[in-house]
Amino acid sequence: MDDLAGFLRTRRSRVDPATVGIPTDRRRRVAGLRREEVAHLSGVSVDYYVRLEQGRATQPSEQVLDALAGVLGLDETEREHLHRLSRQRHRRAKVPSGRVRPELLRVLDLVAGAPAMIMDYRLQVLAGNHMARLLFGKPIPGLNIARHVFLEEGPHGLYADWEHCTLDAVGHLRLAAGKYPEDPRLTSLVGELAMGSERFRRLWARADVRARTHGRKRYRHPLVGRLELHQENFALPDESGVELVVLSAPPGSPAEDGLRLLASLGADSGDVQQAVNAQVRE
Repeated sequence: MDDLAGFLRTRRSRVDPATVGIPTDRRRRVAGLRREEVAHLSGVSVDYYVRLEQGRATQPSEQVLDALAGVLGLDETEREHLHRLSRQRHRRAKVPSGRVRPELLRVLDLVAGAPAMIMDYRLQVLAGNHMARLLFGKPIPGLNIARHVFLEEGPHGLYADWEHCTLDAVGHLRLAAGKYPEDPRLTSLVGELAMGSERFRRLWARADVRARTHGRKRYRHPLVGRLELHQENFALPDESGVELVVLSAPPGSPAEDGLRLLASLGADSGDVQQAVNAQVRE
């Protein structure tokens, strides 16, 4: 579902020629760099680079890939993705099982006062604690964050930074597609999102990749209002593609008060879901 040729084409189109010392004028009709310019700057023949973009070249060397990454201005995540794509036809990553060990479920229950989830590379939530169920106002089993963002919530729903969340979701799925190109469930999810969301189709065509690490997440909860939380992603060393995600609030902040209020609103996610539905109907 992803390939080296397509990634090279999209990255080439985004390089400003001036940043690599190539003068431009109004007669230039190519967005970004020309193929021959990338070849010259990276020290490979034009014919070889053209074959790379056409998917006809053999696996490029590490040195060639590093040279291309430098010319195209790739960041660390994109550089790793480039190298991974070049190895796709020769080495396929095994699709993880997605099973959650009981010990991990106990860890979730130990996280008190903050939403915590176990999530796989498809952005599928495999398990969540009590606060996660309260935040999303729905049962955690079956929740997929990408589907939730694009098909269920929209720009005026739970995600206050909806546009930024869509960029993150697509970037994460693109990265996963490079790691697990033969995962049928991932392929199916991408197809579902493409069919149901025009924004997803446009962002997917850009071929951007993003790594999940940490950062601010802002929510617009129908019962407790704005929640500005910090998301921290912990990759699990023995669970390929699976992470522990914790959404915390700074001590003494309005978000901490909001989480405390959210926790007091119901003993289970069903109570909160009923309240959310009533709020939406009003």
